[in-house]
Amino acid sequence: MIDATTGSQPHRAMWLIWLLLFAGLPALVARWEARAPAAEAARVALVQRARLKQPATAAPVVQPVELYQLDRDQAQAFNAAVPFSHLPNPAARPFVFNGSESDLARAIDCLAAAQLYEAGDDAVGERAVAQVVLNRVRHPAFPKTVCGVVFQGQERSTGCQFTFTCDGALARTPSPAAWERAREIARAALAGKVFKPVGYATHYHTDWVVPYWSSSLDKITAVGTHLFFRWRGWWGTPPAFRLGRDSVEPVIGRIARLSIAHREGGSELPGILVPGGSELAALTAKPQEAIGAGSVGQIMGGVRLIAIAPGARAFLVELGKATAADSWPVMAQTFCAGRLECRIMAWRAGIAPPGFPLSGDQLENMSFAYIHNAATGLQRALWNCGQTPRENRGECMRQRVPVEQVKVPPPLLEGVRKKERFETVTIAPPNRVMNEMAN
Repeated sequence: MIDATTGSQPHRAMWLIWLLLFAGLPALVARWEARAPAAEAARVALVQRARLKQPATAAPVVQPVELYQLDRDQAQAFNAAVPFSHLPNPAARPFVFNGSESDLARAIDCLAAAQLYEAGDDAVGERAVAQVVLNRVRHPAFPKTVCGVVFQGQERSTGCQFTFTCDGALARTPSPAAWERAREIARAALAGKVFKPVGYATHYHTDWVVPYWSSSLDKITAVGTHLFFRWRGWWGTPPAFRLGRDSVEPVIGRIARLSIAHREGGSELPGILVPGGSELAALTAKPQEAIGAGSVGQIMGGVRLIAIAPGARAFLVELGKATAADSWPVMAQTFCAGRLECRIMAWRAGIAPPGFPLSGDQLENMSFAYIHNAATGLQRALWNCGQTPRENRGECMRQRVPVEQVKVPPPLLEGVRKKERFETVTIAPPNRVMNEMAN
């Protein structure tokens, strides 16, 4: 028999369940709702900005840079008084280069040059510069190639977009280690690696100068002593950064002494394989030769090893006097077997340099070059046709065209361009911004 009296009373466990339902659950909901508004507001603001209607007017005009005549302390005080934007700063979409192997090689070296001469041998600063360059490639206000963006305005003596391209800084040679690090960072950026802090910034400058445009753009972040900006309104939102790019990267002769890719003349580069029909995949699958510091000065593969670049990706060699020009690509079997990326730079006996760094004249006198990159499929062998005429002109190196450098005072320190260099663009009329400063 069931006792009706006890059966009519709720069990203690039920009281606990009811307590959780009527007291605990509302408390949890209240706590969640208290945290949600800030995140939701940021999301809504971002969506609203992204949905702004594209203006009927054309993209902003990019002009040569002009700076206020302020001393360092005044400039830093002015820059500190400019507030950071409170609007969302979304990370840029990954940029994945999809051109030919020769265009990729040129893009990598143009981007590396911008990074190194703008930020110095500083990995964080270089990544920030790389992101700004790629943001510009995607924006309709700028050229549609990496090299075009970096060297925009290089024909001017002053006022180019990246000042290292027109102030004589390229006359200074970075160390091989710094150059290779910059190329690695550039290669990663062109394969989709994003530097999130600068978002969609298209402008930057150091905190001790004040360009005219500084009050007409949104200041969004700082990386070290550099301040980063983007355009206000629709032109600074993610939808503005979707213009198609040109896949054909121009040859920049001014960095030919740093870049083999910019010593070549045509956009279509025939693949010249090593004798015997060896495929690149087969060559990189072979075991690596043990080549280290102790090998310098030794005869290897019929040539004398002069120097090895950091990471053993590049080798300087002196050719044997009796070797035939057609046999020079065979060196790849010795030096480049098992290496995913490899370069050989060779000189005839008597004209070989002692090692790194290389001068422009030494590069001009190079007798033979081999390069391969397994990631892009690039494999080339090139001869100096002034020394060794070739029947196929596609096998000839591009000869360096001397460029008159602008005379500048000698740097305080040897090496790459100092970090106070900056990239700037004039947006606002000078008179209007001067009035704003006066007020």
